[in-house]
Parts: sequence; C-alpha cells; structure tokens
Amino acid sequence: MFYIYCPYCAEYREEEEFHPKGQAHIARPLDPMATSDDAWGDYLFFRDNPRGVHHELWVHAVGCRKFFNVTRDTRTYAILETYRIGEQPSVTADSVSTGSAASTATLTGVQA
Repeated sequence: MFYIYCPYCAEYREEEEFHPKGQAHIARPLDPMATSDDAWGDYLFFRDNPRGVHHELWVHAVGCRKFFNVTRDTRTYAILETYRIGEQPSVTADSVSTGSAASTATLTGVQA
C-alpha cells in the first residue's frame, strides 16, 4: 500500500481513498451548440493514453470528496506530483525527458 497526498486535505492518505477519473486539463467547447458532432465526439470520448508522464483527474472519494490533478508516470505508476484544480503542473513530459525536474519531482505526491 502507498499513500497519496491530497492537496485539499494537506495530508497523505491511503491509496484506497482515491479514484482516477481520466485525463486532466480537457477544455470544454466554449459554445456547445455551435460545436460540430465530430468535435463534440472528440471532447466526450477520445483521450490521450501516453507511455510516460500523464496528467490525470482524481477524486478523494472517501475523504474530502474533491477533485484534484495528478501527474503520473504510466510506465511505473509513480505519482510525480498532486495539485489543485486550476493550478498548472510543475512536472511535464518535457521537463522529465530533459532531466530538469526529474530528480526534484519524483514521488512528491506519494509516500511509501
């Protein structure tokens, strides 16, 4: 078992309290009535599934019940950071691949 940091509760909690909800930072179409069926379908159904660093939406289902974002490495399941909705990630695929944030950001959102 591992512990995930909830940015709203400001504490580490057991992994069973959290549930992933999909890709983070997906912009809703500004004018749904003027959006084409293809664009609306892309928004509703198609998500990125990268091998490596990925930003995901999670919910603290058994705790504060708030949604927050997680930056996770899909190859290792390592959570690199957690941050509130509306904030921007400090870890990106580019920063990890260049090594600038890899050493400082590894497992900041997880406690063994």
